[in-house]
Amino acid sequence: MFKNLNINFYQNVAKLFYAIAAADKVVHPEEFKTLKECVSSEWLAVDATEDEYKSDAAYQIEIVFDWLAEEQPDADTCFNEFIAYKNEHKYFFTEEMNSLILKTAAMITSAFSGQNKSELIMLSKLSIELAK
Repeated sequence: MFKNLNINFYQNVAKLFYAIAAADKVVHPEEFKTLKECVSSEWLAVDATEDEYKSDAAYQIEIVFDWLAEEQPDADTCFNEFIAYKNEHKYFFTEEMNSLILKTAAMITSAFSGQNKSELIMLSKLSIELAK
């Protein structure tokens, strides 16, 4: 599907998905479960990039998300770090990739009691940023 993504790309996508899940100040187990399902069903097929352990680099999304959920950094900070990465690496963010990112983000926010106001606001900000 895509060529030459890298581990840093997946780690930054994980920051975004954490920010989306933590927008309401709580990362629910259902959100992490949905993320893992999305990684398995969608992200593993994205490209053939591997980490240093020869695992699919897409698993970095789960690993970094889980670590962030434990550390609990500010969601807005993580979101802004993702946007800064996106702006520096625009070539990764094709229409197809942006669609996958938005689809995954929407699934995460819908995983626990539907989307709340803070999640909807962050999804809207993401949609605007990816359209730039």
